[in-house]
Amino acid sequence: MMLKDYLIILLATGFISLVSCNGLPQQFSETGKLPDIFPDIADITVPVNIAPLNFRLNGSPEKAVVIIEGADGILKISGRDKIRIPVRKWHRILRQNTEGELNITTYSKKSGKWFKYLPFIIFVKETPVDPYLVYRRIAPGYESWSRMGIYQRNISGFDEEPVIDNRMLTGNCMNCHSFSNNNPDKMMFHLRGKISGTIIADNGNMVKLDSRTKETKYNCVYPYWHPSGNYIAFSVNNISQVFHTTAEKRIEVMDSESDLVVYDISENVLITHKLISSEESFETFPAFSSDGKEIFFCSAKRGNIPSEYKSIKYSLCKIGFDPASGTFGDRIDTLVSSAVTGKSISFPRPSPDRKYLMFTMSDYGNFSIWHREADLYLLDLKDGSFRPLDTVNSQETESYHSWSSESRWFVFSSRRTDGLYTRFYISWIDENGIPAKPFLLPQKDPDYYDYSLFSFNVPEFVTGRVGYNGRNMTNAIASDPKNVIFEAKE
Repeated sequence: MMLKDYLIILLATGFISLVSCNGLPQQFSETGKLPDIFPDIADITVPVNIAPLNFRLNGSPEKAVVIIEGADGILKISGRDKIRIPVRKWHRILRQNTEGELNITTYSKKSGKWFKYLPFIIFVKETPVDPYLVYRRIAPGYESWSRMGIYQRNISGFDEEPVIDNRMLTGNCMNCHSFSNNNPDKMMFHLRGKISGTIIADNGNMVKLDSRTKETKYNCVYPYWHPSGNYIAFSVNNISQVFHTTAEKRIEVMDSESDLVVYDISENVLITHKLISSEESFETFPAFSSDGKEIFFCSAKRGNIPSEYKSIKYSLCKIGFDPASGTFGDRIDTLVSSAVTGKSISFPRPSPDRKYLMFTMSDYGNFSIWHREADLYLLDLKDGSFRPLDTVNSQETESYHSWSSESRWFVFSSRRTDGLYTRFYISWIDENGIPAKPFLLPQKDPDYYDYSLFSFNVPEFVTGRVGYNGRNMTNAIASDPKNVIFEAKE
């Protein structure tokens, strides 16, 4: 029987009486407004396999009661200022109401009196998101890596475990983890420091590479796997970091040199082409198209660094690639020109269904995570049109993003909570490229983000648990790196 069947409205002393056979308050005042909660989960769209959306009622209530009601099923959760939903009951009511909605009604007690708030809705999609999220945790300033690591989180619950933590090593920095087609068994990441190298793990086989060659001069940096799993595209960057003296700007990260290469895994060869390793341009952030026949990347006219850093603006470009021969096309096409937008593009990420490409756009440069004006945009790969994703953008930084394997969910990093710490938000996007209101990655304790001293970055969805960890990668990490061979292709 539905909750409304138990409501009896009495016109007496301005109160509503409620038959409380379910432990609900007997008398309360209608507030006529939505509850003040954190995180904001009103009118969001969620996958059927998401963890409980626990939340906090602000304003220090003495007690709270929340009713979660769908067309099929009802939950009553009590607490003080925190609402923590049992995992099994939550997943049951999600399954019972897929492609439907949940109505959330909140009651809170303050100064001995109960108040009822307007209900809000959560929409439930039958399409699940990839079950694991892999990310890096690091101090918010990024200038220190004394404590950092790559972690994985079960999306359906709250279990988090390290893939590798630098406390297992000699305090190394680790970055740029990447997966082939959201496959947890095919991954790579870089180690920087005393035991530096690039670790590639492929279905249990692990190798450590020294990616620097005489011709490229610098290590491989930003990666992207070919859909076949046979290649990894990299940028080769000489990166500088400077610090601002104003509160509005904190850190600037910039390249004084950058080119593109592709690593042929089976042949242990770095290949490139003069069009993507030009001395006249900076090329960075490669991403293979979902059919593997093109490489998207960001390109800017070369400038003097650091004196001209504000004038460096990257366009979105592409070049053909033939995976059978490992050769490149003979021209570069510009998809979104910085000369037209007056802006700069970073992090191009094509959707697995080949329909869209998501990217970040900011005022200048390529390290948009430090730019408050950075927003997400979506390019239609069929007609070439692009637009800002206004539903998901905020007044603070929106930056690194990735797709779930079914192309209906994506995750992105944002500093909207406080302007300082980077957090993860997840959003549904329909077949027409229209996103829903995003929601903050749920935590068991709604206060988690208040007491956590870490930023989260480089979120990557994967289709299962990553089996690699610091212990079973020990031999590869401790080994001498394997030198790669360089080959320029015309």
